[in-house]
Amino acid sequence: MRTHELVLSWIEKQLSDGHLVLGGRLPAERALAEQLEVSRTSVREAIRILEAMGVVRASVGSGKDAGTVVIAEPATALGSALRLHVATQHLPVADIVQTRVLLESWAVSRAKADAPELKEAARLLDEMDSSSAVDDFLALDVAFHLALAEAAGNAVVSTIMGSLREAIEGYAAALTANLPDWDSTAKRLRCEHRAILAAVNDGDGARAATLVAAHIEGYYREAGLGQPPAETRP
Repeated sequence: MRTHELVLSWIEKQLSDGHLVLGGRLPAERALAEQLEVSRTSVREAIRILEAMGVVRASVGSGKDAGTVVIAEPATALGSALRLHVATQHLPVADIVQTRVLLESWAVSRAKADAPELKEAARLLDEMDSSSAVDDFLALDVAFHLALAEAAGNAVVSTIMGSLREAIEGYAAALTANLPDWDSTAKRLRCEHRAILAAVNDGDGARAATLVAAHIEGYYREAGLGQPPAETRP
């Protein structure tokens, strides 16, 4: 085992045993290196890995914000990793979309009618109605779908959903160049969003799942999933 892995193992055990909690701080770099009898370089390498994984946030300097703090941002880390693997073409975008359909269909079928996220979803749709810019619409669309996923109350599904969306966010935005009439597409998407939310609010999980699958698959089919965006074609 390499020395930085010893540091990672120690931190993992501290978290598992409850000695380190969210918002807690790791020992200072020098103190941790001396305690574990490793080099400060090994400690720094371990901290960099944990930062990339969304487990800690490290700040230099002095004051209340300095040091290495335990955080919880797994979706960001997973999204970054997936995005890189999509870029290598090892993970096809079509497979990411299919996985999203499976997870989001499950989530809306089990969304709780009294979940506070549904009120946020409704607010986002109202804001979307007054949004004409493509980038603004897409950002609201992401937030709406994540709110639906969170309404199911499953933290793992919500995290994976967030990472899947982040992994193909740039690709999905570029695909809008393939659409013949963005305004018509946006109008249809707004109507579909309303229908999905209505089914969830009515407690009709089966209908919500069917609608959300058709909604996602329909958009990517219209936008030409698998084809290069129009603006990048020779």
